[in-house]
Amino acid sequence: MTPLAQELVARVAAQGPLTVAEFMADCLLHPRYGYYATRDPLGAKGDFTTAPEISQMFGEMLGLALAQAWMDQGRPAPFTLAELGPGRGTLMADILRAARNVPGFHDAAALHLVEASEPLRTQQRTLLGSTPTWHDSLDTLPDQPLFLVANEFFDALPTRQFLREGAGWRERLIGAKDGQLAFGLGEVVPQPALTHRMEDTHEGDLVEVCSAAVPIAMRIGAQIAARGGTAMIIDYGDWSSLGDTLQALRGHRSESPLDNPGEADLTVHVDFEAIARAAPCAHSRLTPQGVFLERLGITQRAQALSARLSGEALQSHVAAHRRLTHPGEMGNLFKTLALYPKGATPPPGYAQ
Repeated sequence: MTPLAQELVARVAAQGPLTVAEFMADCLLHPRYGYYATRDPLGAKGDFTTAPEISQMFGEMLGLALAQAWMDQGRPAPFTLAELGPGRGTLMADILRAARNVPGFHDAAALHLVEASEPLRTQQRTLLGSTPTWHDSLDTLPDQPLFLVANEFFDALPTRQFLREGAGWRERLIGAKDGQLAFGLGEVVPQPALTHRMEDTHEGDLVEVCSAAVPIAMRIGAQIAARGGTAMIIDYGDWSSLGDTLQALRGHRSESPLDNPGEADLTVHVDFEAIARAAPCAHSRLTPQGVFLERLGITQRAQALSARLSGEALQSHVAAHRRLTHPGEMGNLFKTLALYPKGATPPPGYAQ
């Protein structure tokens, strides 16, 4: 049993069961035992690999799309170039490199990173230097045009789970049995936030509600509506939540979320409809990552890069392109949604 598991079992005994959201928050962000507070989770030595770590092409496509969106909106200066959950800083480094030849973009951009993990902030400083300003939350971002990217950020936000029973819902909870953490269910109660889900769910269906995503989407959307800009959100999920998607990854392998609290990454699939409904600005159609990257020209970029490669390097490059775009890999599992001002055209790669 991990140290965090011992602490959670004691808390359950003293205070009662935890919601799944409370469990996720402790597992990921506990100041002493939390997953993100204690390690760099990325890469072969970590527990998972994100798209920017697979190939530079991912960040290059996003960088050029952001730069074009900035030009389409009249080249505002200054503007905030922000990333939520920047990992090691790889994506932002690729974005900045791709946009370096766009006249005026770098001069107008003020770089801001929203990052809760101190180990990852250290990695970001190594790659990006002292230029960025770091934030614990979006609330301290400057009040100016906002061009933002969030790749695999919303999937780690604490999320509650509800099982439909009749006209009400039973919340999935985490208690303890025989000294071990165990799943259970609460009493049947109405959930006003799920009223709209009575139309598209049936008895026994489980839905997930990420309350933390709503104020973040509202904050991003309000700034874009008032000041201009765009947000590109990329994550795995779908338009609406249905089914249990809580998962744990440790050493690139799946395991039960209750097995090693604090030592495995916990995520859920993103409910993109909730983000779109909360943001007081326009939003694009939800688009599969593979379609989005192909619209931006990733295959042409891949072909250009491959001309200088051979042998194992070429094989790795071809595999990276496939992993990012193929429907059987990340191409369909991951989706992307753009937020932008009402009356403006969607950013490159997106449709209304």
